Amino acid sequence: MRVVLQRVREALVEVEGRTVGKINRGLVLLVGATLGDGEKEVNYLADKCVNLRIFEDSQGKMNLSALEIGAEILVISQFTLYGIPEKGEDPSFTDALEPIEAEKLYLKFVDYLRGKGLKVEQGSFGAKMLVKIFNSGPVTFILDSKEKQNP
Repeated sequence: MRVVLQRVREALVEVEGRTVGKINRGLVLLVGATLGDGEKEVNYLADKCVNLRIFEDSQGKMNLSALEIGAEILVISQFTLYGIPEKGEDPSFTDALEPIEAEKLYLKFVDYLRGKGLKVEQGSFGAKMLVKIFNSGPVTFILDSKEKQNP
C-alpha cells in the first residue's frame, strides 16, 4: 500500500461539479493498493499518517501529529500510485490492486482513520475527481507499507 501525504491548509474534492468532501487544516491522503495488501498494511499506514509529526508547534518546529492537533483528513483513492512507466508513453497499472479489492481496502483505511476520532472526508472511489489542494509548507511525504521498519 502506498500513500502520498500532503499537509494542507484546506482541500476539497468534486465529482461532476459537486463537492463530495471538504476539509480545513489537516491532511490529504492519496491512497493506492497493490497485490498482497491487506488489513495489516491499512492499519500500519493509517497509524503512520496520523502519528507523523509534521505540524508546527508554538516554536514553529514540525513537532505535532494530526492526532495532537485534531487535524481533518481527506482521503482520495489513487490507483495511479502503482502506475509503471513502460516503453513508449503508456503507463502500465498491472501492480495496482483490482478495483473490487482495492475499494474494500480503501474503505477500511477510511474507517480506521475515523476510529481515531478525527474528521475524515473522502472522494468517490473510481470516479473522475477534481481535487483542490492548498498544500501548506509545502509538506509532502510518500509512505509505503513495503518500506516499514522491522522491530
